[in-house]
Amino acid sequence: MGSAAPGLLSELKLTVPWGYIAAKAWGSLQGPPVLCLHGWLDNANSFDRLIPLLPQDFHYVAMDFGGHGLSSHYSPGVPYYHQNFVSEVRRVAAALKWSRFSLMGHSFGGIVGGMFSCIFPEMVDELILLDSSPFAMDINEMENLLTYKRRAIEHMLQVEATQKPPRVVGPQEILQGFLKNNSHVGEECAQLLLQRGTTPVATGLVLNRDRRIAWPEHSFDFVSRELFQRSVQQLRARVLLVKAAQGYNDVRRENDANREPLLFMLHVLRSVLKERFQFVEVPGNHYVHMNAPHHVAGIISSFLQSKRRGPVPQ
Repeated sequence: MGSAAPGLLSELKLTVPWGYIAAKAWGSLQGPPVLCLHGWLDNANSFDRLIPLLPQDFHYVAMDFGGHGLSSHYSPGVPYYHQNFVSEVRRVAAALKWSRFSLMGHSFGGIVGGMFSCIFPEMVDELILLDSSPFAMDINEMENLLTYKRRAIEHMLQVEATQKPPRVVGPQEILQGFLKNNSHVGEECAQLLLQRGTTPVATGLVLNRDRRIAWPEHSFDFVSRELFQRSVQQLRARVLLVKAAQGYNDVRRENDANREPLLFMLHVLRSVLKERFQFVEVPGNHYVHMNAPHHVAGIISSFLQSKRRGPVPQ
């Protein structure tokens, strides 16, 4: 299915205690490093169309989160919690011997990157958020948080108890199912994600992702407005937020017309980061970085190449 993305340097396998994290690298090995984090249930192929359009004197690595793409699944009994994904970023940085780098995250990847940038502020130069936010905020969620925690535990126990072999599905059926669950992904981009997200077997395809991973709200760490504000104050990175005009505003996509959380987030980022924060709205939907990468490539390139205005506050 499809050829390698243009400019691809190599496929990587980085050892972790439960197996390995798979990643792919582009650009110049000598260039400033940029770690790219994909969205929920996606994989590193999420960046195949965007990275070739970015300055090739940077070193881009797109990783598959644990249980996604070609990365190992977590050990039995270990849940996929938000903080585990954040610590994967730290493990990848250690494996690549990166002490400072930039992060580019789409959707859930941006939320993981945001939390990482606040916990390890001295490690992150730039944070690029693609239709994402640095944290999942609980604006519409307070009464649901305990329910999510309960469902996450119940779902994991249920999957472990059933121990069904992976379902083998025909290529057309798997594609249609994917498109039905991801209305923002076009057919070509869906095939690109499935290329890394499935394994061919004799009678069809098997999804690579861990069946224990269900709904994003099972894994997210929702933060209050106060915690969001306090966390952003830790950031030392310059932050670029690229918002898709027809993207998502809400984790569960149920209160999606409500832009109030977005406006609150922008207000905090602007007031805390001042000239270190840049916001751009582009035409397109939640997967604009795949469907129309030229809409975002120029903005990201300028941001990566712009030198800091003055020293970063310590």
